[in-house]
Amino acid sequence: MDLSLFLIQTLNGVQYGLLLFLIASGLTLIFGIMHIINLAHGALYMVGAYLAFWLTSLVGNLFLAIILALPIALMMGILIERFLIRHLYARAHLDQVLLTFGLILIFNALQSIIWGNDVHSVPVPEWLNHSVALTDNLRYPVYRLFISGVCITIAIGMYLLIQRTRLGMIVRAGADDREMVRSLGVNINRVYTLVFAAGTALAAFAGMIASPVSSVYPGMGESVLILAFVVVVIGGIGSIKGAFLGALLVGLTATWGTVLAPNFASAAVYALMAIVLLFKPRGLFA
Repeated sequence: MDLSLFLIQTLNGVQYGLLLFLIASGLTLIFGIMHIINLAHGALYMVGAYLAFWLTSLVGNLFLAIILALPIALMMGILIERFLIRHLYARAHLDQVLLTFGLILIFNALQSIIWGNDVHSVPVPEWLNHSVALTDNLRYPVYRLFISGVCITIAIGMYLLIQRTRLGMIVRAGADDREMVRSLGVNINRVYTLVFAAGTALAAFAGMIASPVSSVYPGMGESVLILAFVVVVIGGIGSIKGAFLGALLVGLTATWGTVLAPNFASAAVYALMAIVLLFKPRGLFA
């Protein structure tokens, strides 16, 4: 194996892992803090990608499309939590699974009605549509490096928000004892709405920034959802730093597995999860 292949595939694995972190971070917030199993999280990733495709075709600029799409994703999260998820906090996980699986079917049907079943692509912004030289004969797309930088910035921001601010303290306290936080005068329902909306926006945003490097197609969120759950389990439910490290491990494993043993790439990811759980049953950062 030459150095060029090693560098390219490692960078691809890191970029894929960081993108998985964006999806898994929203999932671990909802799952770990609100104790809600949201199977529709992958469908929200798909919705984000389709919003980026649709709005970019209207305004001609991906970043302007993202600015317009993010409030839509936030409002979707608020409405879903307010009118659907809020009624499930005291109910069994099976009820959560059934409702959010129903949301997958609804989102897939709406996507088919609104945008059809064709495969679409989103153009890379012109000022990022070039590559940089890593070695004398190796170049790497700038947009992929841009995605990695955005994901790292969001990861740092999320960690500081959860661990170093009053809002983060309330969110963590609400995860441990909802009734105690309510008795201290905090509107815990509003906090949970904020957390769910933020998780929805993160999943949709991941779909938006990933749309130029992957096709936009029906059902694209299902496979991503499975990997996001693997990341959450490996990192530890509710842990942002765990989701970050778990996503990098999964991204590198999936990428190198595809290169070295394409028929066993998926098995390699699940083997990684099994090994971690063998020594850390609650994940790396429970």
